[in-house]
Amino acid sequence: MPPITRSLLIANVAIFAAQAFLDDALILWFALWPFTGQSAGPFGPAPSFLPWQVITYSFLHGNVLHLMVNMLGLYMFGSEVERALGERRYIVYYFVCVLVAAAAQLVMSVFNPGPPYPTVGASGGVFGLLLAYGMFFPRRIVMLIIPPIPMPARVFVFVYAAIELYFGVTGTQAGVAHFAHLGGMLGGFILLRYWRRARIR
Repeated sequence: MPPITRSLLIANVAIFAAQAFLDDALILWFALWPFTGQSAGPFGPAPSFLPWQVITYSFLHGNVLHLMVNMLGLYMFGSEVERALGERRYIVYYFVCVLVAAAAQLVMSVFNPGPPYPTVGASGGVFGLLLAYGMFFPRRIVMLIIPPIPMPARVFVFVYAAIELYFGVTGTQAGVAHFAHLGGMLGGFILLRYWRRARIR
């Protein structure tokens, strides 16, 4: 496994283990909170948005299944994308996806205000990696888990993005940050296009 992907996996697992010992302390200060100011939320008094949260939220996870799904995606897609981009560009790419995913979630919290609730998970970065995988290896076959349907990577990316957009617009699967997932893909797409244009020039 390439070194940056391996380091991200270790960091995510280690921080999830720390969550078990620190109760909600990490969630209170390092999850991504909306622009609501301090108020009462499901975790008690919730801090307002703090700048470092746009990165730190991506290392926190809600439960074991959430962690496992994200780490599986990081392993499956991140390893190949890291080899294609190289270590330096890969780490820049990953965290740009995380940042744009955070921005998308914050924007949605402004237009769709509600009780303050934290956003956690590496999904924004993982969805960016999925987008990059589809662009770099469009004809490789990817297998859906449910239902088990094989399809080319570029089709898989399009289908997943369409599902996330539908869920986000309709409010299906409340509690899942669908627009953050799409934000991660958008950030990755813009950065890859920028790098491609810069190389052509």
